[in-house]
Amino acid sequence: MSHTPLLLQLVVILAVARLCGLLLRYLGQPPVIGEMAAGIVLGPIVLGAAFPGFHALLFAPASLPALSALSTLGLVLFMFIVGAELRAPDGVRAQLRSAGWVGVLSVLLPMAMGIGIAPWLHPTLAPAGVGFWPFALFMAAAMSITAFPIMARILKERGMTRTRIGRLSLSAAAIADVFAWIMLALVVALIGSGEGYIGFLKTTLGLVLLCGLVFGGLRPLFGWLLRRHAADGVPGGVLLAALLIGVFACAATTQWLHLHPVFGAFLCGACLPRDDRLLKSLIERLEHVAVIVLMPVFFALAGLDTSADAFVGAGLGALALILAAAVLGKVLGGAAGARIGGYGWRDSFAVGSLMNARALMELIVIKVGLDAGLIGQELFTLLLVMAILTTVMTGPLLSLFAGTGKEASIDASPPAPGISRPG
Repeated sequence: MSHTPLLLQLVVILAVARLCGLLLRYLGQPPVIGEMAAGIVLGPIVLGAAFPGFHALLFAPASLPALSALSTLGLVLFMFIVGAELRAPDGVRAQLRSAGWVGVLSVLLPMAMGIGIAPWLHPTLAPAGVGFWPFALFMAAAMSITAFPIMARILKERGMTRTRIGRLSLSAAAIADVFAWIMLALVVALIGSGEGYIGFLKTTLGLVLLCGLVFGGLRPLFGWLLRRHAADGVPGGVLLAALLIGVFACAATTQWLHLHPVFGAFLCGACLPRDDRLLKSLIERLEHVAVIVLMPVFFALAGLDTSADAFVGAGLGALALILAAAVLGKVLGGAAGARIGGYGWRDSFAVGSLMNARALMELIVIKVGLDAGLIGQELFTLLLVMAILTTVMTGPLLSLFAGTGKEASIDASPPAPGISRPG
């Protein structure tokens, strides 16, 4: 057998992802955590160590380009939907000041923590040739991510989307992630162009021009097409194809600018009209395929990039340092913002606990960093473990500070759209 059939790889990947997701759901955690962990199971740490011959055959190097293409397609479609769903929840104007404080402080404090621990991590965990500041700024961006979609799911499952805590957290997460993704794009541009600061300026200027084209040209064009040909919010086949052409064109443009394709896909989604009917249609027709079929491929490829060497020697100490910075930065930053916004301490720490959920969004960020050469396999592994653990602790911490959520005050306005997919 000279190569492993792609379909056999998909059978194994999807089966392991589903089993791990069901196990985590049984344990009261979001299934996406199990699916992320499935990547570790399929990687060299578990499957590769237990059955090295089978692992080498299943994931032969010659077979990985096909999986990588599917993974990129899944990421592009997923981030397109994330951009389409990113909106301020209803009633946000009433608490814009509080959401702003939470969003800003839950980014700034983790960023400071990321830069603060960089001097201890850079000498041993940074790839050769990566300077201190690009590495430190990437750590700052990696610490500052919040998983907006998984937060929406946790709040929906607990019946908290209409509470003051729920609305504040969703609004703040939207603000925080915009800042964090902008910074990540700039950090990747700084190192990805390979031309130093001149290349960085070219990439940044290209990104600014793309944003102008997307929001100044594509947004009104899509708005007109949807009003004219999809008044019910459900685009037909031709219009859906036009949307996808826009997505892939934006993704290809950011890739050409030495950025990851996810940035372009996110921008394209963000320029769509804020129509819940359109979002529901896109989720039903695009996202289910991306999440159920293509994203597990991304998890599996991420698992192949993990390394057991990350836990050897000082690795556990580095993991403890990363976890402390990640948790303290997000929980204390979010809590401080809510407290300044006029919330009590228990509610403030409940908000901070929600901001600490990272899940799939963190995995996307660190994979971008790995692909750009900003981090190596050892640090990628440690950050992946951090993403899983911080998301796992979100539910218990929320229960500790907010109980079942029934104690929180309920707003009379309609609930914010709950997204049932992973983040």
